[in-house]
Amino acid sequence: MAFDYRKLRGRIREVFKTEASFAEQIQMSSTSLSGKLNNKVEFSQSEIDRAVRLLSIPQAEIPLYFFTLRTD
Repeated sequence: MAFDYRKLRGRIREVFKTEASFAEQIQMSSTSLSGKLNNKVEFSQSEIDRAVRLLSIPQAEIPLYFFTLRTD
């Protein structure tokens, strides 16, 4: 099962300009973030919670950013 993180990547760029800046703010390495955004490693609940707060994602939209399945 792979998730589509395009919306999340867009929000990261909108708020932090780069994934590296976001990774620093969420307290993870750029390599770890890349692995998660590329479906190599899953996001933990606490990582999702921190990301939602940092990116100001409304509670109702969390599934759109973190649980949309890839269709390709």
